[in-house]
Amino acid sequence: MNGGNPLIIFSGHIKQFIIVFLVSAFGVLFIKTPALCQQFNVDEWKFESQRKAIEPVAYIDSATLYNNEKTLAIKGAGKSYTDGHWYNEVSVEPGKYFQFRSYFTTTGVDEPHRSIVMRILWENAKGEQVGYTEYPAMLTETRNGWKLFEETYKIPADATKAKLELHYRWDADGTVHFADVSFKKTDTVRQRMVRVATINYRPRNSKSSVENLQKFSSFIDKAAAQKADIVCLPEESTLAGTDLNYVSASEPVPGPTTEFLGGVAKKYNLYIVAGLLEKDGDVVYNTSVLIDRKGELVGKYRKISLPREEIDGGITPGDSLPVFETDFGRIGMMICWDVSFPETARTLAQKGAEIIFLPIWGGDITLTKARAIENQVYIVSSSYDMISAVFDQEGKVMKQATDNDPVAVAGIDLNKQKLWPWLGDFKNRIPAEMPPAKALQK
Repeated sequence: MNGGNPLIIFSGHIKQFIIVFLVSAFGVLFIKTPALCQQFNVDEWKFESQRKAIEPVAYIDSATLYNNEKTLAIKGAGKSYTDGHWYNEVSVEPGKYFQFRSYFTTTGVDEPHRSIVMRILWENAKGEQVGYTEYPAMLTETRNGWKLFEETYKIPADATKAKLELHYRWDADGTVHFADVSFKKTDTVRQRMVRVATINYRPRNSKSSVENLQKFSSFIDKAAAQKADIVCLPEESTLAGTDLNYVSASEPVPGPTTEFLGGVAKKYNLYIVAGLLEKDGDVVYNTSVLIDRKGELVGKYRKISLPREEIDGGITPGDSLPVFETDFGRIGMMICWDVSFPETARTLAQKGAEIIFLPIWGGDITLTKARAIENQVYIVSSSYDMISAVFDQEGKVMKQATDNDPVAVAGIDLNKQKLWPWLGDFKNRIPAEMPPAKALQK
């Protein structure tokens, strides 16, 4: 025995036997179990399509690189009806949070938001689908010219595995490359709270625009006392209740009103959205301004959809729909008649607006609710003849300001996912499932 201890040698043989037995018995199981919380290699992905007839061309590309790494490519290959996806599977921990991320770049893709889609399917230990199918959001940010899909999810209680899908569809001439795909365990999604305020007040018998602003400022005081982050005033707040008309009430922006509101905003460290009449040379616009916490003019929106009364009064429509970055999220603005048309709110939502502020003289509350629902955004209205309220993503009134209680403040968590029965995350599904532009142009 070459001087070895027989018991030790026997024990070693037993250990080797146990290891060999375990590998033989369970090796297949270990190999098939997806890795947990990982960054994926392009060689680990598989490709599939619903039908062979609509299958696009998929390949691993060594020419188009991301961080010197090969990429996953799909191209339409002349099929306008093409549809297929790369997929991979990963184990998950029920109740924990995981972050999905994928970068992509396109060539010749007409409508990336419809043709490039990420999808996550949750499965239980039996391989049955559980929970809602998820659609990670396409973000506006880029890295080295590559766009990004990203979303963090709480894993459903019964899920043990996630199937990750990178889709390309419905474009004959385009090509997409996917890179740096990961699905990793992360911290709990933090709340992103903002306190939004609306004011329900109609000035009467005012001698000037300044008097109106002074009256409104007393209500901003009350909103600030309730720790509002942003306050919305009504449409044409410098005109209502005065003897002025559209032209005589107009002023430059920046100008006296933005200076006055800037002082109030700075005093209370909050944002202000306010409607006014803007004069720019010979042109008069119905405008909404955004003032930041430092009292600076962040930007303005000029009302696009004008009713005949404003046209007859000499107002000119605007021609752009800006979205503004704040320290709590991205916001857009509409004014009154804009809410009657779905295109305005839709465009703001597509540009990333999470809240739309609506200075409005009077309008249809049903249309306001519809704009919130169909775009899955919060809407804050400040009105004279409609209601001044905060609407949630279901179109429901979260908080309303009234004649008796003219200041309403509501807390909104912009990171809270809204899951609809049957639909799941409707907000992230909208861009991928909305009508194609070419159909709307015919």
